[in-house]
Amino acid sequence: MRIDQLLPAYHRGDAIGDEATHLRHFFRSEGFESQIFRLDCDRELESESESFAGFTEPLPSDITILHFALPSPLTPAFRRLRSKKVIIYHNITSPEFFAGYSKEMVRIARAGREELRSLAGTTDIALADSPYNAQELEEIGFRETQVFPLYVDFARYKRPMNPSAHRLFKDGRTNILFVGRVAPNKKIEDLIKVTFYYKKFISPLVRLVVVGKTASLPVYYHALVKLADDFLLAPEEICFTGHLPDDEMCAVYRAADVFLSLSEHEGFCLPLVESMVFDLPVVAYDSAAVPDTLNGAGILIRDKRAEKVAELLDVVVRSESLREKIIRGQRERLLKLQAEGREPFLVQMIGRLRGAQP
Repeated sequence: MRIDQLLPAYHRGDAIGDEATHLRHFFRSEGFESQIFRLDCDRELESESESFAGFTEPLPSDITILHFALPSPLTPAFRRLRSKKVIIYHNITSPEFFAGYSKEMVRIARAGREELRSLAGTTDIALADSPYNAQELEEIGFRETQVFPLYVDFARYKRPMNPSAHRLFKDGRTNILFVGRVAPNKKIEDLIKVTFYYKKFISPLVRLVVVGKTASLPVYYHALVKLADDFLLAPEEICFTGHLPDDEMCAVYRAADVFLSLSEHEGFCLPLVESMVFDLPVVAYDSAAVPDTLNGAGILIRDKRAEKVAELLDVVVRSESLREKIIRGQRERLLKLQAEGREPFLVQMIGRLRGAQP
């Protein structure tokens, strides 16, 4: 019996790519044939996956899993398969966030949602990595939806950090950290406004560190750079690092004083979990999947006014007792996340699908 996975893009260090790798290892350990088929991948992963061009028609008794996060030629091909079909939905950013920045991204987001809708009647089980995503699938009309926790490679965060990167940021400034793609739904402009208020009214020794790719939407990135310049924020006060290797990313997490997310659209938000791993207090805007991921940990806010957020950050940074309370709650949430049983769920799902064969 085959259990194959289809990915538009297979990248190492990417949440979807890491999950696909982990699932393949599990399926093979259970005695199934299992391969990852992709349209595109990192050069280093070419030998660890196969081009979708070489994908052979599965049998009705086989299972095919589509990781869905963007429109691609995989969608109509998946829809036509005779095998048992499962999707893992990783969310699509709402198109309105891209309006004014990229007509092409608006088109892609809309097309992705239409393609997702087209799978509702032909998919046997739809998995989502958060209750927020599962609710979206239910509203679209998928027959059966289940929350399937996102795979997190916790061993990745135990590797040695880069000491030079740590020293670079551990220079006496209060480091406000955000990790994520530089995209409009992340509302990084709000982070810049908070940093400006903090500098002007609380302490000039502050720095906003944004870790994430800046090239996906250059118009938005350049608008942020201009905004920072308009607020007279110097390079040492706002830092766009771009994508970082693991050792440097770990160093930045350890050098940070608080993690701040004012994002308005998240399907899961892995950096919230990463912050818990590094005992970094989290302050996050109450939106989309963020409350599901935190589940009572960190500080959830509903007022994004810069002065309110900046003053709160200062309390979190300065109050040792509050920091300890936040970290204690985050550790409790982390233990629950680590205990979530993915493998038993998969075994049960496979058994059900095999039992449904005519």
